[in-house]
Amino acid sequence: MDFLSAVSLPWLKDPQQRMRAAFDAGRLPHSLLILSAPGLGAERLANWITALALCESAGERPCDACASCRLLRSDSHPDVHAVRLEEDAQQIKVDQVRELIDSLALKSYRGGYKVGVIEGAEALNANGANAFLKTLEEPAARTMLILIARPNHRLPATIASRCLRLNLRRPSTEAATEWLKANSSATQPQEAALALAGGAPLLAMQLDAEGLAALDADMRQSMAELAEGAVDITLLSERWVRSNPGVRITWLENWITQRVHAALGTATSHQTAEPVRLPAALLKPKIRALFELLDAARDVRRLASTGMNQQLALEALLVGGRVALGK
Repeated sequence: MDFLSAVSLPWLKDPQQRMRAAFDAGRLPHSLLILSAPGLGAERLANWITALALCESAGERPCDACASCRLLRSDSHPDVHAVRLEEDAQQIKVDQVRELIDSLALKSYRGGYKVGVIEGAEALNANGANAFLKTLEEPAARTMLILIARPNHRLPATIASRCLRLNLRRPSTEAATEWLKANSSATQPQEAALALAGGAPLLAMQLDAEGLAALDADMRQSMAELAEGAVDITLLSERWVRSNPGVRITWLENWITQRVHAALGTATSHQTAEPVRLPAALLKPKIRALFELLDAARDVRRLASTGMNQQLALEALLVGGRVALGK
C-alpha cells in the first residue's frame, strides 16, 4: 500500500489536515465517504488515512517506519480489509461486503484500529448496501470504514447520511499545470491533457504527449467514419471500452461542445488548434441533434460508475451520434 504519495499532492493538503486534526482530537469518524472525480488521488488519500489510524509511532504519523507501517507497505496488515470491483464485474457483490463486515467484527490483531475500505462504493448492489447498514448504525469501537465514490454517486441515502463527507476538489488550472510541469516527463504543453482529464492532474499525467496525439487522431478518424456510416458500432464501442473509455467520452464531450460553439460563430478545438465550423445550411437541423448527443455523452460519463453495461451504453450513444452527424 502506497500511503505516503498522498503528501506529494498539494490539493489533498486540506483533507489531510482535517483528518489529522480529527485524529489528534480522538474523533476519527467511524464512517467516512470520500467524494472524488477520477484522477484526484482519492485512493491515495484513503491509504494515507488508513496509515494515520494504524501507525504505531508516538511522533509524526504515519511514520513509514513502525511495524504497522511496514505491514501496510507490504499489503499484509491484518487489520485492513479492502473491497473493490472484481475483474469483469459490474457490481460489488454481497459476499464481498459480508467478508468485510466479518473482518471488522474481529478483535484487532495489533490492538489498534481496524479499517475497511470500499473503492467505487457506488457499485454496491442493493443487497450489499443493506448488508452493512447495521455496521454503520452500530459501529464497533476503534473501527473505521472508508467509502470512495464519485460526487454524482447513487449510494442509498441510508448509507451516505451515516458517513462524514470529504469532498475532493480539483486544483485550479494554473496549479494543476504547474504541478504537472514539475512532476511529468512530458515536454509538451499540458493544457490539452488536463482538459481531457477534466482537470484531474493524475489522470492528465497518464496522457503523455504521444498517447494524447494518437488518441486524438483515432477519435477524429472514428467520428469521420461514424458520420459516413462506415464503421461497425458494436466493434467501435468494444474498442472504446477496452481503451480509456472515460477519456474518450470526455474527448467526445469537448468535440461536440466545440461544434455547438462553432454553430454560433468560430471556435477552436481543445484537442488541436484546428478551427471547426458547421455549414450554415446545416445549423438548424444539426444544432438540436448536437445538443442531444452532448447530453447523452454526459449521461454515459455520469452513469459509468453505477454498474451499467458500459458497452451497451456506448453503442446507444454511437447510434445517436451516427444520426446527429450523418449527412
